[in-house]
Amino acid sequence: MPGGLGCPAKARDETGSANWWTSGGVRPPYRVHFTKLVVAMWIFAVAVRLILIDQPYVDHWSWRQSDVAAIARNFFEHGFRFGYPQIDWAGGSAGYVGTEFPILPFLAAICYKFAGIHEWIGRSQSVIFFAISLPFFFLLVRETWHGLQGHEESAGCRCHVAAIWATFFYAFAPLNVFAGRSFLPDVPSLSLGMIGLYFFLRLLRDRKMAPFYLAAIAISLSILIKVTSIVIAAPILYLAVAAVYDLRRDKERRFPKPPGRSGDRPSLRFGAHRAPLQLIAFCAIVLLPSAIWYWHAYQIAERFYPHHFFGAGGVRLESFSWYWAIAQQTATSSLTPILAILALIGLCVAPRGKFGCLFDWWLAAMVLFVVAVGYGNRHPWYQLPLVPIAAAFAGVACDFLGSKISSRIAIVVFSILLASSFATLAFLYVRPFYESSAVQHRNAGLELNKITASEALIVAVDGGNPAIFYYAKRKGWHFLEQNGVFGGNPRNSQQAISDLERLRREGATHLVFTMNTFWWSQSYPELTQHLNETATLLEATPEFKIYTLAPTAK
Repeated sequence: MPGGLGCPAKARDETGSANWWTSGGVRPPYRVHFTKLVVAMWIFAVAVRLILIDQPYVDHWSWRQSDVAAIARNFFEHGFRFGYPQIDWAGGSAGYVGTEFPILPFLAAICYKFAGIHEWIGRSQSVIFFAISLPFFFLLVRETWHGLQGHEESAGCRCHVAAIWATFFYAFAPLNVFAGRSFLPDVPSLSLGMIGLYFFLRLLRDRKMAPFYLAAIAISLSILIKVTSIVIAAPILYLAVAAVYDLRRDKERRFPKPPGRSGDRPSLRFGAHRAPLQLIAFCAIVLLPSAIWYWHAYQIAERFYPHHFFGAGGVRLESFSWYWAIAQQTATSSLTPILAILALIGLCVAPRGKFGCLFDWWLAAMVLFVVAVGYGNRHPWYQLPLVPIAAAFAGVACDFLGSKISSRIAIVVFSILLASSFATLAFLYVRPFYESSAVQHRNAGLELNKITASEALIVAVDGGNPAIFYYAKRKGWHFLEQNGVFGGNPRNSQQAISDLERLRREGATHLVFTMNTFWWSQSYPELTQHLNETATLLEATPEFKIYTLAPTAK
């Protein structure tokens, strides 16, 4: 890393000045070095996300990706009805559900027309959005703290250093690496949100209309793809208020009101008096499409079985131990302890000033979100926006620490140790995410696809993981089933038998257990006896057991 934690050594003369190389608009050499470094990180970060890009949906986020993949496959097989996404675990019904704006599975379904159904197609969307977002994140960090650290050229160098380190942490944080190759809406939504945030900042700095529309469209799409991205409203509101205040203060400084006189002052082209109208127009572009779509999605959930709205039920306060577990997970497997500690240091030393509190407000909104949506945050991808926030503060911490080290050799050594330590921890923490925790679900599904008719309806004792249905290309129910969704484990054999018989009357033809639910045979002996009397064991392996259910009398 050029110059290690701090500015390049060549960027200072004997007096410590950083402007000796600039004249007549000549580009400072540190910017050339930093540009090359960003490009190198971009290439390596994308390459890392291509590892196991064609892995089946059997990793630790199997169930969520299988749902998205099922929606894509149903678009492909049952017609491209964009407003009616379908899942597979609604029995014999169509399975229309209320979801986020399904642009990602819809695009995947279009690609299936040309390349066939492959896991890498869905995963590659997150890779592409991440790749697009990385340079914008670098620019966002650089612009946020540009000019807040003293002399113009020295500050320019130092904000580049902070942005380089922030980009490095953002690119290789374990949570972001794994999410950045998963068939989920979270990385595309986060990427669009950061792009929109950058253009909104440029709008306030340049006062031109092009960034206005780019910011509004990007943030609108971000919220459409993932409604939880609404937390981006906090830094947006902060920037808007800070800009209005700055405009008014600047106008008062440039056009002071003479004593004893009244009247209008000259106005700026993009002035404070227009800011409220511009903000209203911005909010309309951002929020109206989401309001329309999510109202439609809610109506779909109300009208059609299983009456499911994605994300419903997540808004729930939990105990302190619950939040402590989330904090521990975030500080370790999501960020690594190194990034977490540096982020805390950066939070304390980050310069505050014009637009300098952008990441503070984003962090405050995320903390409030994690608390309010306590139950929903059991899924680590909900905390994904903490990665760019932590990375930005960590970048500032690295610049701060580097400025306290006078020896160039010490800076380079410390930079190498820090980068290699973080990379090592990131590798160790991200590996478990890739482990095949649901391979038995996939194998059971593939076998069901071979030995059952296309109209078969499957009852799956799967812990709520729809991977069986996805790979079987069959519809059915999770077991236990309550109101169309997975209802947990039965209290006793009688509840299990009652639920199974109800589903059999609704047309269920097969029952499947996977190895992680084989314990049912011991815990629910009456259910086992009932299956011996009313079902036929069709196939048994160390990974799964498949039963054919006897048809009900008509």
